[in-house]
This record gives sequence, C-alpha cells and structure tokens, in this order.
Amino acid sequence: MAVALLSPGVLTREVDLTVGRAENVLDNIGAIAGPFTQGPVNEPILIQNEQELINTFGKPVSTDAQYEYWMSASSFLSYGGIIKVVRAGATTLSNANAGVAATNTSGLQVYNYEDYVDNHQTDTSWFWAAKNPGSWSNGLKVCVIDDAADQIIGIATTSLAGAGATIGYGVTTALSAVSIPKSDGTVETFTGYLKGIITGLSTDATNSASKINVKIVSRVSAAGTETAVSYEKGGTFKFDNSDSIYFVNNSAANVTGDDAASVRTINSEQDWYDQQQLGITNGTVYWNSIAPKPTASAYVTDRDGKNDGIHVVVVDDNGEVTGIKGNVLEKHLDLSKALDAVSAAQAPLKTYYKNYIADFSEYVFAGFNPSVSGNVIQGTEPQVSGFTTSYTKPAISNGSWGRKAQGNTFNVLGNVTYSIGGGVDYTAAGGMTAELSDQITAYNYFRNKDEEEVDYLIMGPGMSQEGESKAKAARLISIAGERKDCVAVISPHRGNIVGQTNSTTMTNNVLGFFNSLPSSSYAIFDSGYKYMFDRFNNEFRYVPCNADIAGLMVRTNINFYPWFSPAGQQRGILNDAIKLTYNPTQAERDQLYKARINPVIFQKGQGILLFGDKTGLGYASAFDRINVRRLFLTVEQALENAAKSQLFEFNDEITRANFINIVEPYLRDVQSKRGLFDFLVICDETNNTPDVIDNNEFRADIFLKPTKSINFVSLTFVATRTGVSFEEVAGRV
Repeated sequence: MAVALLSPGVLTREVDLTVGRAENVLDNIGAIAGPFTQGPVNEPILIQNEQELINTFGKPVSTDAQYEYWMSASSFLSYGGIIKVVRAGATTLSNANAGVAATNTSGLQVYNYEDYVDNHQTDTSWFWAAKNPGSWSNGLKVCVIDDAADQIIGIATTSLAGAGATIGYGVTTALSAVSIPKSDGTVETFTGYLKGIITGLSTDATNSASKINVKIVSRVSAAGTETAVSYEKGGTFKFDNSDSIYFVNNSAANVTGDDAASVRTINSEQDWYDQQQLGITNGTVYWNSIAPKPTASAYVTDRDGKNDGIHVVVVDDNGEVTGIKGNVLEKHLDLSKALDAVSAAQAPLKTYYKNYIADFSEYVFAGFNPSVSGNVIQGTEPQVSGFTTSYTKPAISNGSWGRKAQGNTFNVLGNVTYSIGGGVDYTAAGGMTAELSDQITAYNYFRNKDEEEVDYLIMGPGMSQEGESKAKAARLISIAGERKDCVAVISPHRGNIVGQTNSTTMTNNVLGFFNSLPSSSYAIFDSGYKYMFDRFNNEFRYVPCNADIAGLMVRTNINFYPWFSPAGQQRGILNDAIKLTYNPTQAERDQLYKARINPVIFQKGQGILLFGDKTGLGYASAFDRINVRRLFLTVEQALENAAKSQLFEFNDEITRANFINIVEPYLRDVQSKRGLFDFLVICDETNNTPDVIDNNEFRADIFLKPTKSINFVSLTFVATRTGVSFEEVAGRV
C-alpha cells in the first residue's frame, strides 16, 4: 500500500486477522425412520434419552419387527448420542376420535401438528381426536363442561318420566302476570321468563305428573331484560299449569289437573356444577374436585360477550395409556369458545380452546365445534332414560362457538363426555410393519442438510423381503451421498443370518446382499445381528448392529476424536450384546473384508466388538477407511462454517490472510491430535486469479495427508542358534 503522507512522518495502520474461528462440530446425531406404536407421523422429532423415546413413541411391542426399530434407537442412545426419529405413515394408520353426535368415525388421519393446522382444524367430521394415529389412544375420554346456568332450554311437554334421573341443564318457563310470593312476605307480579337449573327429577307413583327440583337463577322480563334472582330457601312462587313446566320439589303435594293456584316451596340451594361428574366408566370424579365452575372470561366480558368459559379434561378411562383406569391425564381449565380470546394474565397466550389444546395437550386435538350445527344439544346428556321429547335450545344470535368475542353470546353445551375410539395401527389386525414406500418417505425428511442436521443415517431392520431391504439400504446410501455430511450405517437382511444354521450359507448370504449395494465412502456395512434383552416384553431379541456401529462412532467422538477408528478392543465393544447369530471365522472375515463388510465378532475375553473399519467404497482409496471419511467430514464441516464468515467480504490479500489465519491453527490442532500427518493451505493470487475475483468467487485449496489406522499386524518370531549374533541374521528373514 502506497504511503499517503505528503511530508516526513510515520503512518500506522491495523489489520485484524483475528476474526473468525474454526472448531469441530459435535458429531453425535443419529436418524432413524420406521413404524412406532404412537407419536407424530412424518415429522423428525429429536430424542435425547430412552425415557423421551418412550414418552413420544411408546414402548416396543412384542409382535412384528417393530421392536427392532425401537431397540435400534434405544441402542444408539446408550452410547451417548441423540437421535432424530420419524414415525412412518401408512394407509391404514388412523386416529382414534369421537365424531359428531358422539359416534366414532373411521379413517381419520391427523399425522402431526402441522397436518392438523393445515388440513383438519375446521374438519366437521369429528369433535375430538387423538393427537397421533394408532390404537394406543382407544379408550381415552374427553370430558367437557361449561357454565350451564346460562343455558336456556324449552321443554315441550309436561309429561316427564324418568324416576330418579338427575340432569343439570338450565330451564325456562313463560309466565304471564304471575304472583310470586317472596320470603320477606311481599308478592311480586311478574311477566316474562323464570330461568333456572333442573337439579333433580322424580315421578309420583299415583300421579302422571312429575316433580322437579329447580334452582332459580334469574328472570327475563317480557322486554328481554335479565335480572339475577335470589329466592331464599323457604320462599315460594306459583304459576299457571298451562305453562310448559311445573316448578315443584320432592316434598310438595302432587300436581293434579290445571291447578292454577299451586304454591311450591323452594327447598334446594345446591349448585348444579357441584353435582356434575366426569362421564367416565372407571371411577367417580366430580367436576368441583377438578376446578371451580368455568365462567365467562374477562376478555369476552370486556367485549360484551357471554358464556365462553369451558373446562376440558382428558382421562385414561381404560388404563391403556398409563395402566391406571380412570387416571386424569390432563386438565385444561378456563379456556374460551371465542376465536380471538387471549389470557389476561399471560397475553398474548391464546385461550381459544382449539388453539390451546393443539399447543399444550399431549393427547388430543379439537375438531368440530360441538354446538355449531343447529340447536340440538350434543353429547350423551340430556338423553336421560324416560325423556322422549327432544330438548331444543331457543336460537341465540351468533351463539355458536369459534366466533370472535365482540357482542357474542356463545351456546352452552353443559356436561358432556366424548369417548375416543376407532384408532387403527399399521394393519387392521394391529400389526406394526410399515411398507417400504412409507419408510422411504419418512427417511426423505433427512434429505435436506440445511433443514435437518444428521451425522448417522441408521437403517435399523430391513424389510420382510430381501429385495426391499436392499432398496431401503440403497436409498439411505443415496441420501448420505447427496448430503455429503453424514454416513449411512447398514446391516444385512435379517433373513440372511437370523434363523440360519450354516455359517457358509450365512457368509454367502451377507456377501450377496452387500455386493448388490452401490459403492460409496458415505456408507458403512456390518455383518451382524446382536442378541439382547427386551425388558419391556421380557424376551430376548435379535436386533441389527447398525445402530451400535453408529453408537461406537459417537463414543469415539466423546472419548477420543472423530478421526480415530471406532473398531477393535479399545473403542469397538458393543453395548448390551449377549451373543451373535453370526460369528464369522477368520477365513469368513477375510471374505467379508474384501467385500467392504466390517465383521462383528465375539472375541474371548473381550466380548462382542466391531472388527473392521472400512467404508462402502468399492475400490482402494484413502476414503475406504472410516477414520479418513470421518476426518474429512469433520474438517469439511468445521472449515465450511468458518468460510461462511468470508461471504460478502472483499477478495483481497486481507481476506485471504484472515482465512488462512483461521484454517491453519485448526489444522495444526487436528495434526497435534493425530488426525493428520501434514497439510498445506493455498489461498493467494495463484488460485484467486482476476477471473475468479471478477466472478465473485473465493478459492482455497486445502491439502491433507490423513493418518491411517492399522488393519494388519505382522509378527515374525525367529529362532537362532546359540552363539549367533542378532546382527548376523537381522534383515535376512
């Protein structure tokens, strides 16, 4: 740079070459796809330990090969890695649900949260559905209650049978100039409606009329003005028999004929809500033990709305989920029927029940708004035995759920329980085997390295047919080759070795399987299935070793470095392996190794271990070794991340010097940790020519001499005669 001074002096300038840093990325993320008993479908879920695996995807089943997928994931986790799991879909896979009119529908598929929001949130075919497909949720119940004291029901008959029945819905009767004696001795003449709650019903043996316990809560004038009423216990009122309902109590005289002057005593002050139970089969749970009665939210009340408060409870009625019948799984309290409702205390948290349930429930989604379709009360109540006349709510303007709060009075449901059922697994008979196409679709979620960080594509088990197992393996190798930042770990087809008794046959089967797979340094092949204990089903299982091989690489990362071989006695011992179905001899290992297959063997005094470190590359190269492939993956990722800091800078000597200042210390560190013999970085005007600069490019050439793992040890023992010096014979044998 030319000196800019015009007279003698000293010009000082600074060049910062400390910007940016290269460092290793922790190489410990596995990926697997396949059938699981529960969990979101076609969505990668990060699992950090076995308990999370259980909570999200259930436990392994005792039938089919599903346990192999589960135990493969669990095996990988045991080495210290974390794993992304995609549950594969299927045409038969469907969610347990409660349909309209409380009947279950079949064939509902809500795969995951995104699928619900995009395709099912406004579905009119179901009220409630399990959060993900499968039979696991059959037997769940969703209990819903709101403030039924605000509900208006017209009853069209005076003949109300049903002795001993207890219901809990608001009632109203039209009164014209009726004198209502009050407890203070005065009498009020009233025209309009008395609004109350039915708390009990019985039938007199000698009279066709019925007795009804009612709690009066308000009155509505002919002009439509509603006023709260407090008729104390002992107070009385009377009305004409021509009205649609008799307000009586269990101790009152029988009503006969058209008794226009009947006077009845109010002797019950029980709250309707306190008498309400969750409609579950196993156990007795009162709503008031769950929470106080829901009321209109402050958000809706402030906007002149009414009746939006709602409680939702999810119950494991049959004990299928937790093993405890009647276990209350979730309580979602003080939610709203208003589409735009938010929490006053936790704004902007949405309290509209559909949004809230979708975001916070582990078990269910909400579908169709229960009171949207007309005025017929949905659910099991009040279809109490003996009631032959339909119960119809008077129309309320804009009364259905799912509207905005402003000026809306929301229809009231009462106390309703929905039975969840009809969930189906991968086959109608309850099987857990996903088709090849569905598994490949699931693995394809790992194709884009910008979306999903993955280090090991774990095959898990193959398919029932060898040809499909090969196709699955080939697809994983293809994905790894496309990404170029991970490896696919492959075991042979189960039928190649499990159930076979002849070692030669097993060897030929394994050779035939892998010979058909493409050459790739991004693939790692092993020979075995390990025998391990399944504590969930109290059985011993054969499980493919590919998850263990990936796990050995994770353990090597943790205890050493990625460029160390994961094989042998120091780093290659498998976890939880009792025995092998195929333990190749030395001669058989020779055949396997020539065919790029890493033997898994039992070695006396050491246990079961990986006894090879080849990649799936079909020709001699530095990249035909696992340690070299993983060295380059590690270095490439580290330097790629470092190079991103140079984007949009000038391609000049300062930027190049800064890049070299990042790269060379990193490579010296790798070299000091036995990953490299030597290296050279060229980033100057020789490779950043004017044409390169004019094309807005930046080039750096990085030459690496990787260290090589020892695969063959030759020990020569020479016996000499007494009196012969070692110098005389050294070098002659």
